[in-house]
Amino acid sequence: QPTPVLLPGEFHAQRSLVGYSPGRRRLMIFFFLIRRFSFRPEPDPYCQAKYTFCPTGSPIPVMKDDDVIEVFRLQAPVWEFKYGDLLGHLKIMHDAIGFRSTLTEKNYTMEWYELFQLGNCTFPHLRPEMNAPFWCNQGAACFFEGIDDSHWKENGTLVLVATISGDMFNKMAKWVKQDNETGIYYETWTVQASPKKEAEKWFESYDCSKFVLRTYEKLAELGADFRKIETNYTRIFLYSGEPAYLGNETSIFGPTGNKTLALAIKKFYYPFKPHLSTKEFLLSLLQIFDAVVIHREFYLFYNFEYWFLPMKPPFIKITYEEIPLPNRKNRTLSGL
Repeated sequence: QPTPVLLPGEFHAQRSLVGYSPGRRRLMIFFFLIRRFSFRPEPDPYCQAKYTFCPTGSPIPVMKDDDVIEVFRLQAPVWEFKYGDLLGHLKIMHDAIGFRSTLTEKNYTMEWYELFQLGNCTFPHLRPEMNAPFWCNQGAACFFEGIDDSHWKENGTLVLVATISGDMFNKMAKWVKQDNETGIYYETWTVQASPKKEAEKWFESYDCSKFVLRTYEKLAELGADFRKIETNYTRIFLYSGEPAYLGNETSIFGPTGNKTLALAIKKFYYPFKPHLSTKEFLLSLLQIFDAVVIHREFYLFYNFEYWFLPMKPPFIKITYEEIPLPNRKNRTLSGL
């Protein structure tokens, strides 16, 4: 299976690296973003989803240029179909976008999420036959006809945020295809130095809400006017001092790799594996607490590289914070 190639000009965040030295890179002002690639590889057959990804997915239709398309903000608790509003009380929300064609009166939903569920994107599998941790961390866009009103309204949000033309929708659709083919890996964590707004940010997440925000920005660039309403999003933060670069899979787990470091990384990830019993789960929680809070250690896998995070209080935090809708970027495009 061919390896996706890093696209030219996608080193934006990597330019923050200076002072390469054995086992160490220093971060400066800039933080890391998920890399983009030349194509999306086929998932390894080992990676299996408990719930089928995008089961009713369909191609994005071509709209008539003079159609009037309503754009909806969709948000509901994660795993609402299974747990109802349980995670909604913790403000752990999933984001999507809805569309309604005025000409056809058809509704559509578009979202971006994990191919193999959140756990697989956040932590690896430790396979006995493989020396390195094995990741099933692809994410992708899903588009399908219809909007499940009850799903979004009952415990979440379904609200009109903009109205666009069919021409703008078609241009957005082309962008979505390119975005989906080049941004292929899910990242759960946002890592920064502290909860303060001005704190140094080390790594940015790449999840469902980021896809929604990118799409809103693209629509604004195409000339969309967004309503002035409050929009909040879930973010999961890790707090650490300056991260230390450890290496990639080959340099750590390869034939000439660092066996001590390889063992430490696998030991860290071991408690995060799927659990067969309540006793095993509780024991693993104690091990995780010991590693992250007592010993203040976290090993992060980001852009195919491993980093050590020297954890700091409050260690981890789930926030539900406002990120405003974008302002219109281009007032010369023909609108509605």
